[in-house]
Amino acid sequence: LLRTHLQPAIVLSVSHLNETKVSPAFGNRLKYSREGNRIVVTLHDLQEKDSDNYICAEQVKGSPLLSASGTMVLVKGEQACEKSSWELYALLTVVALLFCALVCCTLRRVDVKKYFQKKKPNVVYEDMSFNSRRSTLVRS
Repeated sequence: LLRTHLQPAIVLSVSHLNETKVSPAFGNRLKYSREGNRIVVTLHDLQEKDSDNYICAEQVKGSPLLSASGTMVLVKGEQACEKSSWELYALLTVVALLFCALVCCTLRRVDVKKYFQKKKPNVVYEDMSFNSRRSTLVRS
C-alpha cells in the first residue's frame, strides 16, 4: 500500500514470504488480512494529515513496473463531524417538539369527547291522539 501525492511513502509492504513492514505513521492504525492472493487493508482513526491518494500495488518479478489501482482518501476534521451530528439531533428534537405542540393545539380546539360518545338516534315523538289535538284548536 503506497501513498503517492502529498506525502509519498510506503504504508504497508507484504512479501510472498509473509514478511510485513508497516509505516510508523500507521503503526497501530492499520490492520490487514490475507486470503490467498487477496489482501484486505483497513485504516482506522484517520486524521486530516492522512488525506492522500493510496495505491495497492503488486510488484511483478523481473519487471520494474508496478501493477496498481488507487483510491483517493479525503479526511475532514473530527469537529465538523461531531458538530453536524449534534446539529442533526438538535434539529430533530425541535421538529418533534413543534409537532407535539401542533397536535396539542389541534386537540385543544377540537371537542374530542363528542367523537367518542355514542350517538343518540334522532327520534321525534308526536302525539296524534284526539285529546292533544283538541287543545290546539283556536276558537273565536
